Amino acid sequence: MIIPGEVLTLLGLNHLQPTVLSGGSIHQVYLLQNDSEAFVLKLSTEKQGKSMLEAEVDGLQIIQSSGSIRVPEVYRQGESGQCSYILMEYIPSTRHLDRPFGIRFGQRLAELHRNSADLYGYSRSNFIGSLPQTNDYQATWVEFYIAERLQPQWKKACDSGFFTASDQRQFDQFLKMLVARLPEEHPSLLHGDLWSGNYLASISGEPVLIDPAVYYGHREVDLAMSLLFGGFPDSFYHSYRETYPLEHGWEERVPDYQLYYLLVHVNLFGGSYVSSCLEVINRY
Repeated sequence: MIIPGEVLTLLGLNHLQPTVLSGGSIHQVYLLQNDSEAFVLKLSTEKQGKSMLEAEVDGLQIIQSSGSIRVPEVYRQGESGQCSYILMEYIPSTRHLDRPFGIRFGQRLAELHRNSADLYGYSRSNFIGSLPQTNDYQATWVEFYIAERLQPQWKKACDSGFFTASDQRQFDQFLKMLVARLPEEHPSLLHGDLWSGNYLASISGEPVLIDPAVYYGHREVDLAMSLLFGGFPDSFYHSYRETYPLEHGWEERVPDYQLYYLLVHVNLFGGSYVSSCLEVINRY
């Protein structure tokens, strides 16, 4: 996608050179720069692009307001014609993830998770990838996780023919087991989609979160997602647990929380993730 000229004119950035950034599997993401200025411009022409970018801005702003961990500053968000956009701060980054970075990252994520609320959920719906993510408030964590996370994604996958009637029976049994397995804890402000592609290490070694799918939930979810595909230094986990100790047995619950993201991947990318989902629900 070529950046529409009217967007650059609207933003007053015609004088900057655009370069396509890596990533951006859902939207088009560009670096606009010259010798003295640099910005990130995210564009969408999708039907739900405006809603997705609005939700992203909301997530970045609530994380920023927590004062716990850095996110890119949002300079402007809007639309021009059929194109929605966000103009953001450009943060030069490195993939050199040394031990001090992992320590800082673990500490900052723990600080984010100390931000709490009275109920599980969030004030608005948002997105996980390109899929809608509802956040209706629930009084208990297990109610929220089942009703707002697992069941919608499972139903979508079943409607697409990925699971059988036998799988449905096993899933129903799995949900009954979760009621006894998942501990209650004060709701924590979560990033919500914490895989290795959604954080940066700034040149100065500062952790930066991007592309959030925020809500107030159980903090073990963020850690479970971070473990699903790897890419986080060991010092990150050690530092997190030192800063904000986890309840006994959290490692055993990791697959329970990874199931949500595996179902999302089934619905986004197809059947190659079905066996991983079945492996989780057949654990009990």
